[in-house]
Amino acid sequence: MTIAAQARFEADPALPIVHLTRDFAASPERLLTAHTDPDLFSRWVGPDSLTTRIDYWDARTGGNWRFVSEREGTEFGFHGCFHEIRADRIVQTFSWEGEPDAVSLETLRFEDLGDGRTRLRSQSLCDSFQARDGWLDSHIQAGINEGYRKLDQLLAGDAA
Repeated sequence: MTIAAQARFEADPALPIVHLTRDFAASPERLLTAHTDPDLFSRWVGPDSLTTRIDYWDARTGGNWRFVSEREGTEFGFHGCFHEIRADRIVQTFSWEGEPDAVSLETLRFEDLGDGRTRLRSQSLCDSFQARDGWLDSHIQAGINEGYRKLDQLLAGDAA
């Protein structure tokens, strides 16, 4: 089953939140695994122009994580904490080390659509409207869509 999908991004007008919605041709369990298994995560996260290595990854409620993405010798570090991991959702913090004072709280929900399909609904609560708008203006949307295309390929190949 092929799902031609782009993530849909919406800025909340009342709060500094970005909502993301995207469908996948995979079960919620497989999508959760792709987000919590460090080897799988490093293979799909981010734009095609980056490679990613995991520094540490403790995917459990109360655990923490850090990964570094690299492009042409330049490294970009990211870290956070898993506040909760359940079968239907992940709640975590997310920080880009290039802007250490900006921390977002992310909630990813895995909605079973039946027939082996899942809708990912994510929200990122930013520190301010300025931080949220900077996030949206940073062209991160293209990198997220490239990463999710790689994830589609991994899921189709039964790697997850």
